[in-house]
Amino acid sequence: MRIYTLINQKGGVGKTTTAINLGSCIAKHGKRVLIVDMDPQANATSSLGYDKNDIKAGTYGVLIGTADIRDEIIRNDNFNLSVLPSSPSLAGAEIELIDFDDREKRLSKALSEVEDQFDYVMIDCPPSLNQLTINALIAAKNGVIIPVQCEYLALEGLGQLTQTIFRVKRSYPQVNVRGVVLTMFDGRTRLAMDVVREVRRYFPDKVFQSIIPRSVRLAEAPSYGQPINYYAKDSNAAKAYESLANEILTQDK
Repeated sequence: MRIYTLINQKGGVGKTTTAINLGSCIAKHGKRVLIVDMDPQANATSSLGYDKNDIKAGTYGVLIGTADIRDEIIRNDNFNLSVLPSSPSLAGAEIELIDFDDREKRLSKALSEVEDQFDYVMIDCPPSLNQLTINALIAAKNGVIIPVQCEYLALEGLGQLTQTIFRVKRSYPQVNVRGVVLTMFDGRTRLAMDVVREVRRYFPDKVFQSIIPRSVRLAEAPSYGQPINYYAKDSNAAKAYESLANEILTQDK
């Protein structure tokens, strides 16, 4: 089971979008995929068509030990995906986890219980560096995927993020940057091209070749509870995520 955590402390960079759509494209290749929603805003949960207010336990119950992960995973046969959903109550886990000795490994331990059920796990993080994010980083045994939008100030905060990953890596050497995904690319602007060059210079040999374009269809898809390769399978965004999925699957062989 390969586990990837999508992280960036900056909001609105395409973390949730990438977790869902990359996961969905990998699932189309016949892989068993689990999306883990570690964000109290529960955007990944709602983007797949679930009402976060209907989730009684989800990731919150799994982390604090009141629920079994096997009971909380929802199977979505329409998309050949599974999701461990979130809800606003997950915000409380940040405080409650303080009482646990193994608080940083709660997610990793829970995922080990379903290791034989999935080929890929995509963990969607909140846009902050907190106990939930640390749990997600430690669980990412195959690496961290960083979405970076091709916009002004894109590199702001990346230094702090890489420092955080480095600090976690000192105690958990398996934590590595798997790759950087460039998102919200608009080829008509010189700025976007400049950001691509800067990010590739900042992360040499770590930037995926596939670039995700800015797309109205991609922005619409969550409101219909569908991944882009179902909502608009012929769109440029769907093709870009399919290309990214192929890139990762080829490298993972």
